[in-house]
Amino acid sequence: MKNETELFFMQEGLHTRWASPENYDGEKGAAGQAMNGRKGVACFPLKAGEAKVLAHAEGTSGTIRRIWMTINNRSPLMLRGLRLDMYWDGADRPAVSAPLGDFFGQGLGRSCTFQSALFSNPEGRSFNCCVPMPFRTGMKIVVTNETDTDLQMFFYDVNYTIGDAHDDQSLYLHAHWRRERPTTLKRDYEFLPKVYGRGRFLGVNVGVIADTATYFKSWWGEGECKIYLDGDESLPTLCGTGTEDYIGTAWGQGQYAHLYQGCHLADHENYQFAFYRYHIPDPIYFQQDIRVTMHQIGCWNPDGIRQMRDAGQSLISIDGTSVDMEKAVADNGCGLFERKDDWSSCAYFYLDSPENDLPELLPVEDRVIGLFSLEDTKARADV
Repeated sequence: MKNETELFFMQEGLHTRWASPENYDGEKGAAGQAMNGRKGVACFPLKAGEAKVLAHAEGTSGTIRRIWMTINNRSPLMLRGLRLDMYWDGADRPAVSAPLGDFFGQGLGRSCTFQSALFSNPEGRSFNCCVPMPFRTGMKIVVTNETDTDLQMFFYDVNYTIGDAHDDQSLYLHAHWRRERPTTLKRDYEFLPKVYGRGRFLGVNVGVIADTATYFKSWWGEGECKIYLDGDESLPTLCGTGTEDYIGTAWGQGQYAHLYQGCHLADHENYQFAFYRYHIPDPIYFQQDIRVTMHQIGCWNPDGIRQMRDAGQSLISIDGTSVDMEKAVADNGCGLFERKDDWSSCAYFYLDSPENDLPELLPVEDRVIGLFSLEDTKARADV
């Protein structure tokens, strides 16, 4: 049977719309009016505290197909301080609520060049998303500048169709951002707290600022991803073998970008990492509920354990006992231990409801604190 994945197939009743500063409402025959259509309103300013509706539709079904954005100030303050909210079918609460940079796969407020199946940043200056986002009766996308700094230029377009026929199997896109600074010893970090309903876990992008003051440059990523499905409590149905293993690499993480997995920021000097995994060829479905976590486990090497011993640090082994630091130094080997670091993430999932009951987005102060070079960027424009 023919469908829209065949480029030559014409789907009846489907109409294309673009929302942009040249036509916020995506109205037919109403784009490019300013300055006689000669690029009159290519962008808009967004003052501190101001919110702007980027796109909306009412009384129609449809699907958002692509979103592109760029801003003149791509500092950590702006990438974490601009808030992106998306509402489906007149819902009161947003299904998508995340810092703008993190939603587009840019972890830790650092814009990096990369390409994946869902998001891309071709030259480190723009943000692209091609995740399909269905709606049945309407949609609204809002950006809010929650910083104390005015943004001079915000460019964007939201490309969507209206008139799509969505059946009962069509799900709504959700995105949930969170951060723990630091995580809690012996407690798994949650990419996605428990969500109830039917759906599909699409994946996650992650940012880690390792605690080098406590653990020096010992490896932070020995934790396993665990996915609890449909009533799982103490034990999950799905469990990986390590953090770098989860994103398809091994024995540490360098910089790379593939369709479904990658590490587009591997700053070994400052020990900061941003990486992603999208479950497209390996779908993760849930029928009742889902919860997704990652262990907080590190590994010392001979140099690392010696540095920690000399600094008077104590460690907890993954079996719950205290590490004998003198013996560990004498053994001159490696070992696993519980640790705490600064983790943040944006998890994406489809759900059979336009709303979820996840915690609201953290305040801007908690989102931006401790980011790389933040103190130098409040007034900087990275055109």
